[in-house]
Formats: sequence, C-alpha cells, structure tokens
Amino acid sequence: MKHLPFLVCSFFLFLAGFPVSAQTNNSLPADLEIRKGLTDSELLDLVQKQTFRYFWNFAHPTSGMARERSNSAYEYGRETVTSGGTGFGIMAVIVAAERKWVARDSAARFLLKMVKFLDKADSYHGVFPHWMNGETGRTIPFSRKDDGADLVETSYLFEGLLCARQYFSQDNPVENQLRGRINGLWNEVEWNWFTREGQEVLYWHWSPNNGWSMNFPIRGFNECMITYILAASGSNQKYEVNANVYHRGWAQSNFFKNGKTYFNYKLPLGFDYGGPLFFSQYTFMALDPNGLKDSYADYQEQTKNHTLINRAYCLENPKKFKGYGENCWGLTASDSWVGYAAHSPSEDLGVISPTAALSSFPYTPEYSMQALKHFYFDLGDKIWSEYGFVDAFSEEKNWYAKSHLAIDQGPIIVMIENYRSGLLWKLFMNAPEVKNGLKKLGFTSPYLPKQ
Repeated sequence: MKHLPFLVCSFFLFLAGFPVSAQTNNSLPADLEIRKGLTDSELLDLVQKQTFRYFWNFAHPTSGMARERSNSAYEYGRETVTSGGTGFGIMAVIVAAERKWVARDSAARFLLKMVKFLDKADSYHGVFPHWMNGETGRTIPFSRKDDGADLVETSYLFEGLLCARQYFSQDNPVENQLRGRINGLWNEVEWNWFTREGQEVLYWHWSPNNGWSMNFPIRGFNECMITYILAASGSNQKYEVNANVYHRGWAQSNFFKNGKTYFNYKLPLGFDYGGPLFFSQYTFMALDPNGLKDSYADYQEQTKNHTLINRAYCLENPKKFKGYGENCWGLTASDSWVGYAAHSPSEDLGVISPTAALSSFPYTPEYSMQALKHFYFDLGDKIWSEYGFVDAFSEEKNWYAKSHLAIDQGPIIVMIENYRSGLLWKLFMNAPEVKNGLKKLGFTSPYLPKQ
C-alpha cells in the first residue's frame, strides 16, 4: 500500500479476503499452535521464521517478488507484486540464509531469479513502478496518473538489493552473477532525472503517459529519507545529484524540524507526536541510526524518542480504546476496520498494528518484547497465522484483520534481526557508495572515518 508523505493516504484498501496458497518450492512449514514456555530467543526465532514464509512460500512463483498483500485488492488479483515490499523481502531472505532457515545457495538462486526478472521488467529512467505484474513485469498502475516510476518504492528495493550484494560475496558463479546484475541495475538509476530539470529537490513520480502530473516533491521528515541517502550514493557520475538537493529539498519544509517535547521525550524532527512509526523504520532497516548525526538531528535520538512518544500516547489512551496499554501499543500505517489508514497519535482509530511495536525492537527492546509476548501468548488465537501476525486489529471494534502486507511483514523480520545481530545495518553501512553518500551529505557515523 502506498504510504503517501505528510500523513496523506489517498487510497483505502477494502479487504476482499480470499487466501492464496503457497506456490514456492522448498516451502517452510507453519507453526500455528500457540506454544507456551518459549524463551525470549525462541519466540524471536519463531516470529522471524514464520513471518519469513510470506516472502518465501508466498513469493510470486515466476518473479520471486513479494506480493503486495495476501488478500485481493483493487481487483488486480494475485499477480500484483510490489517493488518496495520486495526490497524488504530481499533483506528477509538474507536473514533466512544467515540463520540457516534456507540454504545459502538456495537463497542466492532465488534472488538471482528475481534480479533477472527485474532486468526485463518495466522501468523508467532506471526506476521501477510501485506495482507490477509478477508474471510479465509490466506496470500495474497504482492510480490513474501513478503509472510509471516510483522513486521511493525503488529506494526500498535498492535498500534490499545493496544489502544482498554485500552479503552474497562468495566467488562462485551464482553469487558473482547476482552481484553483477545488482550493480547493473544500481548504475542505471537516473537520480538526477527526478530533480525535474535541476530543481533542488527530488520528485516521487514520473510517468511516460502523465509526466510530472503527480507533482510530489519529497520533503522531510518522513519515511523517504532513504531516497536522499541513495541518491547521494549513486555510483554513476552521469546521474549524480549534489548535496543541495538534500539540504534545500528534503530538509526544507514546515514539518521538518520539530524540537518540541511530548510525554517528556524531545522530538528533533517531524510532525507533532512523530507521525506513524514507519517513518522511523523503513529508512532505518538498512541505515543504522546508532551514532548517526547530521546538522539537523541525532538519528538515534530521533528514532528512539519517536517510538517512545508513540507508546506513551497509547498508554495515556485519551480516546479510551479497549486493549491499549503497556503490553499493547504501536500505531502505524496498516489495514483497519474502515480501510487502509496511517495510524498515529494524530489519526487514532483504535487500531493496533503488530508491525509497529515489533519493528521497534532496536529502539525499545524491553517494551517491544512486552508487546510481542502479549500478541503471541494472549492474542495469538486471534492474530497469529501462517505468515506471522496479521496486519492489524482493534479490540474496541472486535475486528481482526485476515490480511498481511509485504511492507508490514518485512520490517518485523529485519528490525528484529538488527536488534539481535545488526546484520542488515552492517551490510548496508559498509557499502562503499553508502559511505561516500553519507559523507557527501555531511553525516557522521561510527562507520565513517572521523573528518
């Protein structure tokens, strides 16, 4: 589902609810019994592995890409795959290979099939559409005018692809070809095209049929920070963007700087109360916020305090929704009882999205573990499923989703892994282009030499 910037959700996905059976070889079995007495480590293993089934068992059989969701949406059916969710799925495959849920060679071959598919799929100035047909690679319009390049979704895709290139580093035919093809796709992204003839800002969409008519300049602070990091990191000099695009585009809006305090936590950047939690998750699945600073913020403080504010709001529970509490918190974009919505303290419908608290493990491990245990042991009979936790629920409305979304399932696996081992952070932050891009934009980080 598109997560439009500035808390605007232009579309509502109403649930049609038909399941699609697993179609991937070497399927991983589901563990649907709620098992008592698990240690914390065993519970994390179980949740990561079961959620991974979404990207392995449920992957599109032709392309290997991640399906947008597990239920029908917009009557596009089961062929609809998503660029951004696939990027998150790629990172999940890396976790699976590292934890030996799947063989390394099987994981590499799976990703090579995907990258070969992307080589032939529709792209526009090197940038992929939000949705495409997983059988043919042709664009599926997200809306009437959103029928071409989606720079933000493509950034999430490359977030995963660069991690895969770093991880699959062995000298053998499959991994050599995988790295080479990823580099080919990476070098073809025309970042400067999306400055719209040299403006000092990046634009989200471009269409061969509708040009720039979507007219979305990408300004912060929200989930799109990774787009500017990657644009600065592009390795093809023909498509370079300069640092002013970041400083005068991303960092210039009336909702970029905040500096106010909520529930005794200072929020450096962003909307009041921080907005939905995916703002502090999608970019930082690969970009390590620990010790990361620029002239605008300390991103360790930003991500942690945003999460703590979101949780504190749920504990205060000003609308008195049933179920909210210290073990049940987390507001972010997800399905809801009225359709898709960007849940946050400013848009609270009484809906808890498991991905919100679980993808916050690196920031609030104790509180996220409390939520995880409640979701699994206390609510598991209602929200635990073949692909991990369902997308969302509302005890107030006695509503429990049947759906799963790629962009919500992926962060659960990846951010739990970053909490446990830092795996994806280490891969991405050690990519030479990323280091150069961060230095170009004036960041400091433990991964960068002191200047």
